[in-house]
Amino acid sequence: MSDEKVFDMKKSKPVNFRKYIKVGLSILILILALITVFNSMMITKEGEYKVVRQFGEVVRVEEEPGLHFKVPFIQTTTTLPNKNLSYDMEEQEINTLDKKRIIIDNYAVWHITDPTQMINTAKTVVGAQSRMGEFIFSTVRTELGQMNYEEIVNDEKSSRSNLNTRITERVNELLSDYGAKVRDVRIKRTDLPTDNEQTVYTRMISERESKAQEYLSQGEAEKSRIMAETDREVQEMLSTASADAEKIRAEGEQEAAQIYNKAFSKDPEFYRLYRTLESYKSTVDDQTTIILPHDSPYARALLGYFGEE
Repeated sequence: MSDEKVFDMKKSKPVNFRKYIKVGLSILILILALITVFNSMMITKEGEYKVVRQFGEVVRVEEEPGLHFKVPFIQTTTTLPNKNLSYDMEEQEINTLDKKRIIIDNYAVWHITDPTQMINTAKTVVGAQSRMGEFIFSTVRTELGQMNYEEIVNDEKSSRSNLNTRITERVNELLSDYGAKVRDVRIKRTDLPTDNEQTVYTRMISERESKAQEYLSQGEAEKSRIMAETDREVQEMLSTASADAEKIRAEGEQEAAQIYNKAFSKDPEFYRLYRTLESYKSTVDDQTTIILPHDSPYARALLGYFGEE
């Protein structure tokens, strides 16, 4: 029996690779188009700058919030803050004019004024803050190095009224090429190193107690002066008032005497009667017994023939 080969006579369909290739290319093109579109868009938010760079060079800066476009794959963007920033510096140790070592802790409030200039010089916000910190420390060290320690910590003897202003102005001069500006520099704290802190505190307490005693002495002296001055003024016022009262009383008595004389001169007999009656006030009461001659003035008045001969 001879070997016979059996073949499937059904004709198989050839695979259409071109169709799959076209579909794949279409999907790839669509994906690339979407990537290109998304890469060309950039969104600027409130409170930030969008810096557009091409081959490392800044070509423009977008400040207005909203959707903006750039050249895809060629231009890149860097985001910078468009608002006030706070930079808290690390503690630093400096020497005062009287050779005291103190530890200062300060901070600064700043903002970016020129994003292009800042990118070209400091590169990043961290780089700008690093340079700003160096400038602040250098300026603070120079300013406080010209002051005694007591002037720094003692408000009564301090010359720091415009220290922060001077530091801010000087730091801004140094930052003029970095596209940033400091709004304010403040010293939060001035501390002593631990090794000499207690000694200085003890001396400060002694000085405060001495100053308090000086104020008390001045107060007592002022109190004594005011009391003496008041007593003197009171005595002067009493003397003046007494003299015025005596003068007014004398003038009144003189005027009364004139009125009496004028009145009594019109009727001498009535005056004699009035004087007699007035004398009764001091000589006669309910216990008085009087023996009078019949021709005495009292008897004549009591008997009703006063004035008759």
